[in-house]
Amino acid sequence: MRGFMTPDVPARPGRPLVAILRGVEPSEATGIARALVEAGITWIEVPLNSPSPLDSIAAMAQALPDALIGAGTVLWPEEVAQVAAAGGRLVVSPDCDADVIQATRRLGMVSVPGVLTPSECFRALKLGADGLKVFPAFRMGRDGLKALRAVLPPEAQVYMVGGVGPADFGDWVAAGASGFGLGSSLYAPGDTAADVASRAREAVAAWDEAAA
Repeated sequence: MRGFMTPDVPARPGRPLVAILRGVEPSEATGIARALVEAGITWIEVPLNSPSPLDSIAAMAQALPDALIGAGTVLWPEEVAQVAAAGGRLVVSPDCDADVIQATRRLGMVSVPGVLTPSECFRALKLGADGLKVFPAFRMGRDGLKALRAVLPPEAQVYMVGGVGPADFGDWVAAGASGFGLGSSLYAPGDTAADVASRAREAVAAWDEAAA
């Protein structure tokens, strides 16, 4: 479609499931990330309002170079540069900010801004976003997603975040979801790597069934 950018970004490995590790500590980040990757989830974000998030990103990126690791809750272009310097390749935001998207593209990173309305979706795509984070997904609902899909470019990648979980992956995929961001259903502060691994395996099984 004319007017939409196709940036040259790193290959996006694995299933389109993003583990959101809000509140993770640097001392546990690598162990939890390994558990996720071994279970089949290779997209991992550490929200920047977590404790020392850049330290966690750096540790995970060094230990798991084949995973797509980066930051969430990215609000400013200077934060994009900090994530890149830590070795991150993924930038996720709760909003659709032109400066953040463009800074992410310039550094060759994967850009997934937060959107909710059709206007935000098309603005993000025109700015070169690689995917759309519909947040909070429960506000749009599956009927809303179906309506949105009718006007979006077919190749647009739409990730549902907020109020979604493995139990309803199938219904969301049928409505047009490309993937999901998973927060507390995968990880909450205090959870062990074993806890996360068990939940990740369940999420992977649910995704594989929904996507079959």
